[in-house]
This record gives sequence, C-alpha cells and structure tokens, in this order.
Amino acid sequence: MANVQYYDVILKPLVTEKSMNGMADKKYTFLVHPEANKTMIKEAVEKMFEGTKVKSVNTMNCEGKTKRRGMTYGKTAKTKKAIVTLTEDSKEIEIFSGL
Repeated sequence: MANVQYYDVILKPLVTEKSMNGMADKKYTFLVHPEANKTMIKEAVEKMFEGTKVKSVNTMNCEGKTKRRGMTYGKTAKTKKAIVTLTEDSKEIEIFSGL
C-alpha cells in the first residue's frame, strides 16, 4: 500500500439527501481513499476536525459503473465511502453546518 497520510484519507464529503438525514444521528458520509482502512479513517477524522470523537466507522466499496460511448464500453473509477458515527459528547463537524 502507498504511504497514505491522514490528510490524504478523506477526499471529500458526500452530500446527498440520505446522508443529510443521517446528520441528525451524528452520522457523516465521506468519500475516502480506496486503500484506507477503518482505523486510518477514524484517525483522519479526529485529527482534521478538532473536538470530534469517532464511535464507529462503516465502509463500503462501490464498483465503477459501465458506461458506453458508441460501440466502446468502459468503466468509471471505483470509489470507497465511509459513514462515520460520532459519540454523543463529540462536537459537530463544521463543514456540514451550513448545508
């Protein structure tokens, strides 16, 4: 595996209707590096967002979709999503507060 630092683990927040409903339960969804594991994601969230304490991390690998352009078939890039659950005494994540 490549040398993945904590600031390379979280690529961007995932903002969908379902992920916004999970914020009431302190569940936040991120797109993460495909080679990152749960402990790396937990450390990255706690270091990047001060005052947060991670209770659990759930990950899912999403395969690339098959796309077609004329007679040629190809696949889009595969991604990895992480749903991070925070503890009750943890602070909220600031980037989601204005949405």
